[in-house]
Amino acid sequence: MEVPKDYGGAGRAIQGQIYTLGAVGYKPKVPTDPLALAFAASTKMTPEAYWYVAGSAGMQRTAEANVTAFERYQIVPHMLRDVRERSMATNVLGTQMPAPVMFAPIGVLEMAHVQAEVAVAKAASSLGVPMVISTQGSRPMEETAASLGPAPMWYQLYWSNNNELMRSLVTRAEKAGAQAIVVTLDTHTVGWRTRDLDLGFLPFAKGMGLAQYFSDPVFLEIVKKRVENPPPRDPSLPAPRPTLAGISTLWSQASHFPGNTLANLLSGYPRAAVDAFLDVFPCSGIKWTDLDLIKSVTKLPIILKGIQTASDAELALQYGVSGIVVSNHGGRQVDGAIASIDALEVVARELEGRIPIIFDSGIRSGADVFKALALGANAVFVGRPWLYGLAIDGADGAKAVMERIIAELDLTMALAGVKTLADINRQCIRRTEPAGGAKL
Repeated sequence: MEVPKDYGGAGRAIQGQIYTLGAVGYKPKVPTDPLALAFAASTKMTPEAYWYVAGSAGMQRTAEANVTAFERYQIVPHMLRDVRERSMATNVLGTQMPAPVMFAPIGVLEMAHVQAEVAVAKAASSLGVPMVISTQGSRPMEETAASLGPAPMWYQLYWSNNNELMRSLVTRAEKAGAQAIVVTLDTHTVGWRTRDLDLGFLPFAKGMGLAQYFSDPVFLEIVKKRVENPPPRDPSLPAPRPTLAGISTLWSQASHFPGNTLANLLSGYPRAAVDAFLDVFPCSGIKWTDLDLIKSVTKLPIILKGIQTASDAELALQYGVSGIVVSNHGGRQVDGAIASIDALEVVARELEGRIPIIFDSGIRSGADVFKALALGANAVFVGRPWLYGLAIDGADGAKAVMERIIAELDLTMALAGVKTLADINRQCIRRTEPAGGAKL
């Protein structure tokens, strides 16, 4: 089946397929209701894996606010408009999309499905929808890119404290076919994630989600030097006693590192690699002026992910980036932060269309996409929902979730009386309470 170049008008067909199968006794394997979708995924994943994905910072207030804040924005339908022909195709920074949705960058996808990014790439390829590959991937970016085929690819970068490693990752991404580099700003250190802390679970300690590093020549050289010149052990710390959990962790590290698992165990490289990652990952010292460094590495558009204030949006313009992502990392970093959709309203008003805005954090439906577009987003990242679909039914599950979000967006456009994305504007929604006068 040929991938559509424009999903405008496809909503009824996608909806109709579900009803047609239902008429002969086949209900959707992947639920369409967001709450049912999350619950179904929780039954397919380990508690550690599920809460790593579903959990957020602190008391989970930001994650909850991301979703509930959409209730403040109400769609205002307009009648007697000829909406028989609709268009959802768009172009963001040279990336052609059949609908304004993208597979958000999510790391450690092996926790949801054994094929990890490769399965998501197959889903994205079958839909023609762009995929943003994470630095914390479970498969090397080159392997994922090969599975994407002609579907567009962006690369999300966590800026490490080793600039040579940053250069290597960006260069690899460009060579693999990335059309933009998305620099995540809000995770220069990991937030206080209570679900993970209570489970004592950090996937990277087990070697999970480190495929980009373990396949990178610069990082492997860092590991080699660490093995040859190991850092001195802190004498104030007691020598760890071997435990079953510790043995399991060592085996996981060895199986994730390139090469023979048993040989890796004896070499000491996998543990050194995990320790090296934990050393290079945090980079809380990057500044606006450092953006010149990444711009010197690549000619691809640079997009900043994590913008939440008008002042930072203005600085992004001043420092010459190509676009921004309004995001609070799905609530995973700061507990009690502003809901991302509220931040979008403020940021879009400041930018006035001068650079593209991608919206992220809180999208659960096509109606949510409509609201984000009405508030000034050019496209949206969808995250947790498709990951839940991936956990339930692999590539087909991830595809089903994204396809249905696109279908609901198309039907929402029709029912709201708009034909094109350009018609979705601030007049299509109303806010049920004042936005507030303070400039964030």
